[in-house]
Amino acid sequence: MVCTSQTLAAHIGLDMLKKGGNAVDAAVAVAIALTVLEPVSNGIGSDLFAIIHMDGHLYGLNGSGFSPAKLTQSDPNIPNRLPSYGWLPVMIPGAPAAWYELHSRFGKLPFKSLFEPAVDYAENGFAVMPVLARLLQSEYKKYAPYKNRSEFSGLFNTFFSDGPTEEGCVLTLPDHGKTLRNLAETACSSLYTGQLSRIIDEYSRMTGGLIRHEDLSAYKPSWTTPVKMSYKDYDVWELPPNGQGIVVSAALDILNNLTPPTADPVEKLHMQIEALKASLTDGKKTIADPTYMKISTDDFLSEESRLNRQRRISTTAHLPDCPDVSDGGTVYACTADKDGNSVSLIQSNYDGFGSGIVIPGTGIALNNRGRNFSADPTSPNAVGPRKKSYHTIIPSFLSKDGIPIGPFGIMGAFMQPQGQLQLVIDTVDEHLDPQSALNKPRWQWTGDKNIEVEPDFDSRLVAALREKGHCVTVNSDIAVFGRGQIIWRNKDGILAGATDPRTDGDVAVW
Repeated sequence: MVCTSQTLAAHIGLDMLKKGGNAVDAAVAVAIALTVLEPVSNGIGSDLFAIIHMDGHLYGLNGSGFSPAKLTQSDPNIPNRLPSYGWLPVMIPGAPAAWYELHSRFGKLPFKSLFEPAVDYAENGFAVMPVLARLLQSEYKKYAPYKNRSEFSGLFNTFFSDGPTEEGCVLTLPDHGKTLRNLAETACSSLYTGQLSRIIDEYSRMTGGLIRHEDLSAYKPSWTTPVKMSYKDYDVWELPPNGQGIVVSAALDILNNLTPPTADPVEKLHMQIEALKASLTDGKKTIADPTYMKISTDDFLSEESRLNRQRRISTTAHLPDCPDVSDGGTVYACTADKDGNSVSLIQSNYDGFGSGIVIPGTGIALNNRGRNFSADPTSPNAVGPRKKSYHTIIPSFLSKDGIPIGPFGIMGAFMQPQGQLQLVIDTVDEHLDPQSALNKPRWQWTGDKNIEVEPDFDSRLVAALREKGHCVTVNSDIAVFGRGQIIWRNKDGILAGATDPRTDGDVAVW
């Protein structure tokens, strides 16, 4: 089974399973395909994180990139708060190296074969689906002010040569396809030590960028151990920093230790919001490149830390001191094979087309993950050379009594821990099936006492939250509430999958 946000990509993953591949082959093929089929949310210049359940064990892969060596606080031309677009927020792309790392450790099919469907769609075209069409329109407007700046020419020539492609029209990305062929032939090394690395270096020097060949050649993804947090009878698994997965862990820990637990739906929702606010506030101040963090993951999730957060929670809305929690753009996929293996994978440019820098002739859209560095020069997450920033993309996994249930995830920057929290509660407490859990209207904390809800959110709960001091508004833009995918495996090995109605996605089954 394969679930992701784009129908064609889901069936590409399924085809890999039909050819004898495993869950990792399917996940990597989907990740490659999504750079073509949903280019507004991710690309060849993306980062990637994954949790892999293989042969009864859980593994984590951190495929986030670091900043270039020239990004230093001592340079007077580099502000503490990096801009959203242009070269300064660009980090080394981690996704292609992560594709190869995943496959070399766990894959079964030839690595080149995982690229073939994506190359075919890039070179021969595909019909733009409704959600992608809306995203292309939105992104075109966002980047339009930069159209006449030379470093942004690649973006407009590659993706908007005739403006944003409309729904039902065919989009072709020949440069993108050519680069994917190059990556397939070189096991992705071209991007880091070969021809593509030199092309990126040259364009960076020509247009004011800081990335050099030496930065690219120094990069490697890292294997890590997922972090477990128990909630009721279940275990929720997240990856450790620099990702924000431990925010979910901390919020669940608070909710798991409420005494006495409440059955009142208003109070339950209020406590979920406040637990999330306290945990995300601490996460934004704490999470960074692990080399620079001032406290460990264990300390962040300690009983003392939990009690400190709980003390900030009362029967009314708390006004936290929290940095920006604005949105972004991402893709997520989960896969499961006949042997009980599964993958939770997430990939992102951070904000739409990322930095807006697309290397001409290659289709490589570079991320703007450096935007997540803190503006506070004393923060562990401050700007620095060869440093990873706070990262929003978080794959997750659920188990019970030591038995794997399956992968799940929600796209959408700082909505991700909020969406995951809601999915876990709806699954464990409300006993919703995967599709019902994804269909359910969501809430989102956007800072201060501000809560946004989807148009179909229960109006009685909205009124009750306002009584408790929350500033609740209805947001008709459902894209900001995240887009999720789930695969659960029951004790008999039967799979139940779901794709978010907010996507162009599908559940591909064989």
